[in-house]
Amino acid sequence: MSDKPLKQVHLAAHFPGVNNTTVWSDPEAGSHIEFSSFVHLAQTAERAKFDFLFLAEGLRLREQGGEIYDLDVVGRPDTFTVLTALAAVTERLGLTGTINSTFNEPYEVARQFASLDHLSAGRAAWNVVTSWDAFTGENFRRGGFLPQEERYSRAKEFLATAHELFDSWHGDEIAADRRTGTFLRDARAGAFAHQGQHFDIQGQFNVPRSPQGRPVIFQAGDSEEGREFAAASADAIFSRHATLKEGQAFYGDVKGRLARYGRAHDQLLILPAATFVLGDTDAQAQELAREVRRRQVSGATAIKHLEFVWNRDLSGYDPDGPLPDVDPDPGEHTVARGRAQVRMFRDPLATAREWRERAAAHNWSIRDLVIETGSRQTFVGTPATVAETINDLVQADASDGFILVPHVTPGGLDAFADTVVPLLQERGVHRTEYEGTTLRDHLGLTHPDAEARTLRAAS
Repeated sequence: MSDKPLKQVHLAAHFPGVNNTTVWSDPEAGSHIEFSSFVHLAQTAERAKFDFLFLAEGLRLREQGGEIYDLDVVGRPDTFTVLTALAAVTERLGLTGTINSTFNEPYEVARQFASLDHLSAGRAAWNVVTSWDAFTGENFRRGGFLPQEERYSRAKEFLATAHELFDSWHGDEIAADRRTGTFLRDARAGAFAHQGQHFDIQGQFNVPRSPQGRPVIFQAGDSEEGREFAAASADAIFSRHATLKEGQAFYGDVKGRLARYGRAHDQLLILPAATFVLGDTDAQAQELAREVRRRQVSGATAIKHLEFVWNRDLSGYDPDGPLPDVDPDPGEHTVARGRAQVRMFRDPLATAREWRERAAAHNWSIRDLVIETGSRQTFVGTPATVAETINDLVQADASDGFILVPHVTPGGLDAFADTVVPLLQERGVHRTEYEGTTLRDHLGLTHPDAEARTLRAAS
């Protein structure tokens, strides 16, 4: 029997936009933009004692064939606006937002996150991302000019500069002494000066030290650069590797990079995104999962997804018919613009050959193929089955927890909170009450000020 202590399972909730994960046509589905939907999901996550709510970001509506892809419209309000509003209707839940480092400025973003951390009493987190395509950049003055190889360079300097701004206040500058009339002990509080390849700024940061010192930093890259960036700078990394073998490989790889940056094994959490379908029996859940998948991939959606690989207009093909005889256009992707999925198919001709062979072997239509080769629900079964699977993966170091993505908004998390979470609590691997007040507390991360004191003592 192993003497290894039980790991706590970290859980978070992702509020999805309208895309091929959500089933917006479900009778139980509500708005993806009204504030009440955000409130419902956030308060459900807090009731289940989740670590945080996560918002992704879409900076441009994606196009296909030169038109907005109306089956996949993000349509979400501004991230900071939503998270700040949610701070007023939640008490402990962390508030995590994706903010792009390619098109923003460090001073502005640092000010917004420091403000959110104050207004939420220490629950802010920043998912640092870069933009990969000039198409999205056309919405910004930097559109198209920043080469892809420079985007991580800019992201690293962006984050380092933001940290300089956060740290320009030490936390003891405000005296607010009514007797002497002294408000600031140091008139140079917040002073900063940064000169680098991407930023040359100086002045005084106008938001005092926030409860967490700095927001929790998340990173979502799976590339070599992304993994290295996370090992050097992030508190948690989002992963798409949610199975045992792939999860353990990713977990070992990223955690193995920490030592070269002087960081301990527990200073970076690995949190894959995960979908789920629950049923009264495992067989019923499997049947429900198949039904959900077919609703996620309509005939029109199947054609759109096939166009990612074929890179040509396939609107004349029957989604319930065979795959096209014509080969993909291996040139630059111009049919699907603004979609990261197009980068997954490096050799479209080889992918088409493989898919034709599989379709012929199984007598699959276009829609069948897209369903079978697309993403599957991560956890399918009874609440007991799902709870056991999640716990097994975490204890086996395939992850430190999961970011759950319901396929129905905003009520899709309710059943998980009511049936799966109590089983994890019974196992002693998920909290029954919040023990701290900040997101760093929930994630088991030390405060930057405590880390600084430790480093000073060691030196």
